[in-house]
Parts: sequence; C-alpha cells; structure tokens
Amino acid sequence: MSDVKSTGSSERPSTLLPWRTLVQMTRPRFLVITVVACVLGVSVAAACGHGPNVWTALATLVLAVLMHAAANVLNDYHDALNGADDANTQGLFPFTGGARLIQNGQVSVKDTHVLAKTLILFLIPCGLLLSVQTGGGLLLLGLVGLLLGWGYSAPPLALMKRGLGELTVALTWGLVVIGADYVQRSQFFVMPAAAAVSFALLVGNILVINGFPDAVADAQVGKRTLVVRLGPRRAAWVYLIFALLAYVWLFVGVRLFIHPEPALWGLVSMPLSLWVFALLLQNAEQPERLVPAIVLTIAAAVLHGLAMSAGLFSL
Repeated sequence: MSDVKSTGSSERPSTLLPWRTLVQMTRPRFLVITVVACVLGVSVAAACGHGPNVWTALATLVLAVLMHAAANVLNDYHDALNGADDANTQGLFPFTGGARLIQNGQVSVKDTHVLAKTLILFLIPCGLLLSVQTGGGLLLLGLVGLLLGWGYSAPPLALMKRGLGELTVALTWGLVVIGADYVQRSQFFVMPAAAAVSFALLVGNILVINGFPDAVADAQVGKRTLVVRLGPRRAAWVYLIFALLAYVWLFVGVRLFIHPEPALWGLVSMPLSLWVFALLLQNAEQPERLVPAIVLTIAAAVLHGLAMSAGLFSL
C-alpha cells in the first residue's frame, strides 16, 4: 500500500530528536490561530470588567497552544497509520498534508506518537493546576478539548473520517475562546460563547478549504470531508455559507445586545472571505491554484479575531 515509506521509518530505532525537529512536528505556523482565540477570549472578559490577569492569561495561552500542538502531532500520527499523508501527492505543502516529516524520513511514526503522548501527559497536570486556581469549569472545558483533539484523528471516533472534521475544528476553537474568558472571570457567561461563534466558523473554513487539495487522498482512505462528500463546486458554496453565517451572526449579536458594538470591528475581514469564495468559484477543480485562497482564509480568521479583540479592548 501507499504507507510503505512511513512503515519503514517507524521501524528504525527512535533517537533523541533535535528541538527544531520537535517544533516542526507541531506545525508551528498554524498555532497562531490558537493565540488569536486566546486573545479574543481575554478581550471579552476585559470588556466585562474582568482582568486581564497577565499570568493566568499567559498560562492559558501556553496550555492552549500546547494542546493545539498535541492535536497536530496526533493527527500526523494517525494519518501515517491510515495512509492519508502517504497517499497525498497533490497537497499544497506546508498548508495541507501534515508536517511531512514522517514521509520525508526525518522522524518515525513512533517518534510522532511519543511526542503526542508527551505533550498530552504534560498538559493534564498543568491544566489541573490552572483549574484549581481559576475554577472547576476549566477542567470540563479542558477535558472536552482533549476529547475533541484526540477524537478528531484517533479511532474509534475518528471524527475526520465521519464527515465531522470541520464541525469538530470549529467547536474546538470556539471552546478555546470560552476557556480563555473563563480563566479571567472564573464562571461561564453568554458573551464569550456568542463572540466565539463567528471566529469558530471562520476557523472551520480553514479546514474546508484545506480539503480541496487533499480530496483525492482523503477519498482513498475514507476521510469524508465536505469536499469529498459534496464535490468541489458544492463545497465552495458551503465555504460561502460558513463565512456569511459568521458575519451575519456578528451583526445580529450586536443588534440583540449579546455582545457590544465594537465587536463589529470583526467585519473588517469580510472582504477577504468573499475574495476567497471568488477564487474558489474559479479554481475549485484546480486545487493546485488555491494557495492564495488558503493564505487568505487563514488571514481572514486571524484578522477577524484580532479586530474583534481590539474593539473589545477599546471599551
């Protein structure tokens, strides 16, 4: 099968890897999404008069980024086992198709598994300690986050293979926003959940667009992404629906006094999302031409979260 290379690399003895390689295994370029989610959560709390407490905010940021890193490494591990990354010869690297370190022979499957377990084992006691300082609700959020991060890739859930990958990613990053707010106020509140919706939808669109260049390999290994299930043309319209829902919800939320008016600063990212949709209509069936669209999708989510945060911090 197509996983011969990764199987061979998994059989070589594991050695102590250089720290640069360990960092590369976590796909660090994409961790910025989690940083933005944490900033957004802290800004919501600050708009309500809670904090920010610099030390607990930094602790939240570090743990959330490490959780994202663990999920990335775990995803590479399971995509090596199921052959998805080996089959992916049309991916737009480094944006799709995993870190590629296993496929390039730089690390083994065992190395990847060990790093994922190490990160998770480090996260658990640190998360418990932070929850003792801030409240038991954080423990609940952390457990759900770990479950989603593990269940996205790992059997028996393997949510990415059941057509639930995009929803799982959106929900996970919505929880990061809620968790960052919770650490500051030590209780749940409706505003962070409402503010998280638009950001989470735009993060979900990152997974949607990544599915275009990965569709052939995903279909071969049974990963039922939206692009695989609907085809590229229909998936492009789903991208637009997600984006419009994000911006409409932001506007409606302000009109209903669910979140304050400065949250509308997040609308500044709308032209980027609409630009991506135009690119998708032109190139949905030519995924090799989608690098600009992927970059703009990431930029839309980052700009949206940062603009909302700036607006909320201005209160």
